[in-house]
Amino acid sequence: MVGAAQMAANEQVKRLILVVEDESIIRDFVCEILGDEGFSTHALENADDAVRFLDEHADRVSLLLTDILMPGTLNGADLANLSGNKWPQIPILIMSGHETPESSGVQHQVTFIRKPWSFGQLLDGVDKALQSGKAP
Repeated sequence: MVGAAQMAANEQVKRLILVVEDESIIRDFVCEILGDEGFSTHALENADDAVRFLDEHADRVSLLLTDILMPGTLNGADLANLSGNKWPQIPILIMSGHETPESSGVQHQVTFIRKPWSFGQLLDGVDKALQSGKAP
């Protein structure tokens, strides 16, 4: 019989959100908001690091939340396309104040919120993206 603590730990693992944002203030704020809502987060500052993380831990990630414009070899649109190709089971939420998924070349279905967003918009976006990833 699985104990309540183990079930809670398993649920937290299933609710891991990978947050990819180059601005540390925004990255930390997003993780704080999501943590307050019961999600576990893993924060990275660029898409290159996110791909390495996903290569090893994609089975733990319930949602990829990424900005579009960021330094590195890959940007958030590249990350979304790579993730959609390699890990189609992971829903994607994109947030940007400059680009849209369409204007940046994202080829997969994603949820989008424009920066600056409110708490409610962020949480609604997370909920919508997670719902989009559920099997029919």
